[in-house]
Amino acid sequence: MNNFQKGMFDKLQKNANINPEDVMKVADSVKNANFSDEKTVRNLVRHLAKMADRPLTKEKEDKIVQAIVNNKMPGDMQSLNHLFKK
Repeated sequence: MNNFQKGMFDKLQKNANINPEDVMKVADSVKNANFSDEKTVRNLVRHLAKMADRPLTKEKEDKIVQAIVNNKMPGDMQSLNHLFKK
């Protein structure tokens, strides 16, 4: 694991209380997932919100799902943070 990945996992654990091993399990489970399939993406988003023990409004879920399905995810962490905080 490089320094960037370690830092990202450390930040996830600190800010969202998500165990890095759990993140790796989820990553392995979606390696071949179809991210243009709304149902698949919606299930993943709900699962991650539950893992992080964060409330997820229908509106926020819809925005995140549509961004992923339409391949319009922000390319930098600040924009990505903004999407999740809306």
